[in-house]
Amino acid sequence: MSTPSDPIKFAYWVPNVSGGLVISNIEQRTSWDIEYNRKLAQIAEASGFEYALTQIRFTAGYGADNQHESVAFSHALLAATTSLKVIAAILPGPWTPVLAAKQIATINHLSSGRIAVNIVSGWFRGEFQAIGEPWLDHDERYRRSEEFIRSLRGIWTEGSLTFAGDFYRFRDYSMKPKPIDPQPEIFQGGSSRAARDMAARVADWYFTNGNTPEEIRKQVDDIHAKASANNRSVKIGVNAFAIARETEDEAKAVLDEIIAKANPEAVQGFADQVKNAGKASPEGEGNWAKSSFADLVQYNDGFRSNLIGTPEQIAERIIALKNAGADLILLGFLHFQEEVESFGKHVIPLVRRLEAERQSELIAAE
Repeated sequence: MSTPSDPIKFAYWVPNVSGGLVISNIEQRTSWDIEYNRKLAQIAEASGFEYALTQIRFTAGYGADNQHESVAFSHALLAATTSLKVIAAILPGPWTPVLAAKQIATINHLSSGRIAVNIVSGWFRGEFQAIGEPWLDHDERYRRSEEFIRSLRGIWTEGSLTFAGDFYRFRDYSMKPKPIDPQPEIFQGGSSRAARDMAARVADWYFTNGNTPEEIRKQVDDIHAKASANNRSVKIGVNAFAIARETEDEAKAVLDEIIAKANPEAVQGFADQVKNAGKASPEGEGNWAKSSFADLVQYNDGFRSNLIGTPEQIAERIIALKNAGADLILLGFLHFQEEVESFGKHVIPLVRRLEAERQSELIAAE
C-alpha cells in the first residue's frame, strides 16, 4: 500500500492483440505488430509510464483475430527499453508454475529485474474448451491461481520447495538461478469475493475494473482490511480509458463516436460471456455485473473511470482516484503512440503538480 506522498504510477495496455482496446469499428491508429509496439514502449518510457501490461488470448473473438503470446512479447519490449517494467499475463492451466517460474526468472536476469506477472484466473469458458483445458468452477479457478502464486513464490525464494496442493505438487524442487531481488511483482485482477480475498492473501497488486472513486474506495477498504488481517499490504491498480482533448466537448464527441460505431453483435457476445462468468461466482457478481452496453464497448469498464475531457479535468480525476486508494492507473487509448506521448506531455505533469500541491498542504498542516 502506497502512502499519500507516493506519486501515482501509470501503466498502459500493450496492444499485442489485434482490434485495439474498444469493440468498435471506429478508426484506431493502433497496431498489434512488434515494430509498432517496440516504438510504443519507447514512447511510453520517455513519457513517464512505469509499467506496460501484455494481454493473453489463445483464441480469436471480439475483433481480436490475431494474438501474440504474452511472455515472449513482454521480453521483446523489455529488450527495446531500459527502465519500463513489463507485466506478462499468465493463465494457469496452459501454464504450469514451474514453466512460468523458469521463464520469468530468466527474463528477470535478461532485463535487470524489469519483468512482472499478472496471474489471470480466466473468465472465457469457450477459450478453455477450444484449447482442451478443463473449465473449473468460479472459486476453483481462484483457488488454483492462489496455489499457482504460492508455488511461484516458493520456487523463486526457497532453496528447496516442497508443496502439496490440490492443483500443484512439488517435492524438494530447487530452481537456479533465482530472480534477482526485488522479486518479480505479482499482479492479479477480478472483482468477486474470491478474487479480492485471494489478492489480500497472496498478490502484490490488485487490478480492478474502471469505476467511480466512491466505488473504488469500497474495494480498496475491503482489500486493505483483509490484507492487514493477513499481515500483508496490497497495492491497487485501476483500469481507465483516456480520451484527452483540448475541450470536454471534443473528448465526449470521441466517446460518442466509439459507442455509436460499436459492433453490437461482438459487444453482446462479450457481455454474455463475462456476465455468465460473473453469475457463476457464489455472490452472483463479477467484474462486469453492473456494466451497461456502453461500458462493455471497452473491455474492462474503462469509460467508467471518466478520464474523458481536458488534460486538467483528467488530472483532477486521477487525483480523485488516488485519494480513493488507487496506486496505479492502467490506461487504454484509441491511437496509442500519439496519445501515450500526448498524455505524458499534457496530463502527467499536471498530476505531478497537483500531487506536489497536496503534499505541501499536508506539510503545512502538520
